Amino acid sequence: MAHLVSTALVRDALSYGVVAFSAIFFVVDPIAVVPVFITITEGDSEEKRRTMAWRACVITAAILLTFMLGGGLIFQLFGLTLAAFKIAGGILLMLTALDMLRSRPSRTRTSDQEVNEAVHKPDVAIVPLAMPLLAGPGSIATVMVLVAQASRLWQFVLLAISILVTALISYLMLRAAGLVNRFLGNSGRAILERVMGLLLVAIAVQFLIGGIRDAFPELFHTVKAAAGSLNKFVRTA
Repeated sequence: MAHLVSTALVRDALSYGVVAFSAIFFVVDPIAVVPVFITITEGDSEEKRRTMAWRACVITAAILLTFMLGGGLIFQLFGLTLAAFKIAGGILLMLTALDMLRSRPSRTRTSDQEVNEAVHKPDVAIVPLAMPLLAGPGSIATVMVLVAQASRLWQFVLLAISILVTALISYLMLRAAGLVNRFLGNSGRAILERVMGLLLVAIAVQFLIGGIRDAFPELFHTVKAAAGSLNKFVRTA
């Protein structure tokens, strides 16, 4: 019995950890930020670019961890339900994922005008790098949905680790932005964006289904029962 419980716990931990890291990393999407980082830091010294990348990723981790820790309070303060946030987060992730599938910059993160303004700023670590490019609305919504689904300490720990690992990978990619850009090129970056976008669509659909199921449990069970009856009828026909 203890072995079965242990196996189930490991399986649940792996499942939650993979979903949490995948969702956060794909929506933060440091690969898409690399060319923007190169553009807005053009002319800066290597030391300054490295410092701004580090500060941006530390601030990104701090923002996402803050929403992770204060997510429950935000739900209570605004009277939000988990179902509503799952649906809203799913829609937002879907919009981001569709832009990734088309290999174009997501308008939920930043605009061309904001990027052009950032070119002339002496320090871009906080705005627009940390927010909204890395810790944008999609990232924050994803973290809040994941933390609302967490009910055990190990789930919060895995979520925090996912945030920190994503921030670390983002820093390494921004620090080596020139190398990453040359290695991947436009074609390689577009391929990775589309693959990540496809997986993010699946995560967004999962959020939406969970939100609809929580918001309309009776309707969901009715549809499920009707689908089961139809399937049974087709098999016996």
